[in-house]
Amino acid sequence: MTRNGIHHVTAIAGKARQNLEFYTRTLGLRLVKKTVNFDDPGAYHLYYGDAAGSPGTILTFFPWENAAPGRAGTGELQETVFRVPQASLGYWTQRLVNHGVQRTGRLGETLLAFRDPDGMHLALVGLPGIEAEPAWENGEIPAEHAIRGFHGVSLLVGDAAPTGAILSDVFGFAAAGREGETHRFQVPGMALGGIVDLRVAAGAAPARLGRGSVHHLAFRAADDAAEMDMVRRLAENHGIHTTEQKDRNYFRSVYFREPGHVLFEIATDVPGFAVDEAPAALGQALKLPGFLEGHRVAIESALPALG
Repeated sequence: MTRNGIHHVTAIAGKARQNLEFYTRTLGLRLVKKTVNFDDPGAYHLYYGDAAGSPGTILTFFPWENAAPGRAGTGELQETVFRVPQASLGYWTQRLVNHGVQRTGRLGETLLAFRDPDGMHLALVGLPGIEAEPAWENGEIPAEHAIRGFHGVSLLVGDAAPTGAILSDVFGFAAAGREGETHRFQVPGMALGGIVDLRVAAGAAPARLGRGSVHHLAFRAADDAAEMDMVRRLAENHGIHTTEQKDRNYFRSVYFREPGHVLFEIATDVPGFAVDEAPAALGQALKLPGFLEGHRVAIESALPALG
């Protein structure tokens, strides 16, 4: 079975301009695609990642300015962790202080936890030996300190076993240890987005989606055939049926609720973000799917200014 890790994480933000400023300037990610929510074209869908928008680096947002704050709880992704060179944690600690970013008290030798302006939980983990990996340089953050994609994510669930079974059987993760009520699952040999931690909080209140919440977690499928094999495994081995495949222009997706109630997506690696823009121009123009192109003038007039 092909083993694949995280494709992307999609969350809910408030003000689009504030979101863009934080992720491109403060954290130094590249805006790789500026489009709209295909189901709500009055709102942006902003994609951030590495230079190419590689799977395993992509964090996306639906900025809904009037969204109420979310409430943490079970059935939701609780923390998204990025990779940086271990020697860069001092740089990042000072940078976040200088930018007034709220840290959340989990500062250790290898991990720095903080929140974005909408309250989304993030962390940077310092890893040795990744200094030579490619990095996007935004003009403010030197490439030597830049973020190198996802390390992993943590989910809050009532019971680790059924979710762990999906991770293992469908996505190729393997149990990689336990510390207290946290169960780690990891894709062997995968550096980018290869870790999912399941934090068990039996009896805790369910999450309430809102500003600062994660909407869904997407896992990689190399292509349509690989995706359909995962769909088959879900149905035959776990009694779970996905949505029909949806064309998101840059990948093709199916969705389902896993047993812990987190919304999972399976997204193909193909065709990628350069399908409608040159690699050097990623994120510069507002891109619309064909079925919305005829409404471009109305959509552009309704969207808030980003610059």
